[in-house]
Amino acid sequence: MRDYTLAHLRDEILLRDLAALVAHDRVTTAALLAHIAEVDVRGLYAPAGYASMHAYCVEELRLSEDAAYKRIQAARAARRFPALFAALADSRLHLSAVCLLAPQLSAENVGELIEAATHRRKSEIEEVLARRFPRPEVPARVRAIPAIPAGFTPRLAPGQVGSEAPHGIGTTDHPLALGQVEGERAKSAPASPERFLLEVTIGTSTRDKLRYAQALLSHAVPTGDVAQVLDRALDALIRLHEKRKFGAIPRRPRRPCSTVRKRYVRKRYVPAHVRRAVWERDQGRCTFVGAAGHRCTARRLLEFDHVDPMARGGKATVEGMRLLCRTHNQYEAQRMFGAGFMSGKRHRARLAAAEARARASAKEQTQDVVAGLRSLGCRADQARRAAEFSETLHGASLEERMRASLKFLCGRSVPGPAPPEGSHVRNQGADGQTLTPSRTR
Repeated sequence: MRDYTLAHLRDEILLRDLAALVAHDRVTTAALLAHIAEVDVRGLYAPAGYASMHAYCVEELRLSEDAAYKRIQAARAARRFPALFAALADSRLHLSAVCLLAPQLSAENVGELIEAATHRRKSEIEEVLARRFPRPEVPARVRAIPAIPAGFTPRLAPGQVGSEAPHGIGTTDHPLALGQVEGERAKSAPASPERFLLEVTIGTSTRDKLRYAQALLSHAVPTGDVAQVLDRALDALIRLHEKRKFGAIPRRPRRPCSTVRKRYVRKRYVPAHVRRAVWERDQGRCTFVGAAGHRCTARRLLEFDHVDPMARGGKATVEGMRLLCRTHNQYEAQRMFGAGFMSGKRHRARLAAAEARARASAKEQTQDVVAGLRSLGCRADQARRAAEFSETLHGASLEERMRASLKFLCGRSVPGPAPPEGSHVRNQGADGQTLTPSRTR
């Protein structure tokens, strides 16, 4: 066992050794970040049985949550900008400096920012960044605080509602646990001034229930935001007790007969009794086991996975299903079908999602165009037809759609899809009458 007693060292030797150890520690830290970055980009934590790089650092490497977060954030930044490795190894930057610079770095300013932060303290770097990248000032606000009895000091349990603790239950797992480290998230201003602060002390049982609810809702509420979880929980509780008290059942609006479609069973449908049995058997936890025998501890973003893929005849039975977190579901699919196939499939899914968002945005803007035209005195049918025309303009802004709609109503020519050759083209005139050009003889 090594003896760490240094009382026998002379002062000059102690100082010399300390400086040498600090310099060596900086070099070691740079090498550590390089290793973390490479393991992260290769996704080697997944076959080892961990859902994220953060989980691997905390559970396998035994780093604290804060230490893991800072090192992964710095490692990802240094992989994008390798000059950070050299600056850290040369003692020009410390680890906190790299984490502060990471969200602001770009290919154009990396050299300039490294030079500006060289040999500076954390507070000095914060001042430099505040001057170069000013953030909007926080508006002044007045909030009423209820009176607290004298001598009363509330003790808040970890994960209290309204807590801002970085690793409390209010945020469940840090975004790092999802493999995303892009700096601190921007906090959006509330859409309505009617916001209320709720602070409550809860017991261990309630905390465990809250964490379990966050895990169950991790697909719908990925951030684990306590306010959203609480709102959904109250909705479910109200519906349950309304039904118990007076048999209230919310009625769904009926579709018109012309739009009713025949019911069909989805190919990937898993019966409810199978899902319940699989969830109980797997104890609401990812079942992936790494090569060293480590079972993944993830309880968030769980997905029901076919042991034998459906493409190869897998069945939705209790024996044929298992729980996997999203990371290991993707990993198993990639191992089964190949990285290229899965990469192409994810790319097509991203394109489809982007197109769906664009269509939804166009629909929303169309409603705004209708409202704007109606406020200008247009008839409802005119506004609707003009808005439908503006909806065909891909990627247009609301202002562009509004301008196109007005031109449409005024009978002006606007860019649009060309009509089929030889067909009759109908234009809407300014008076709302349909104008049909005569056939060319």
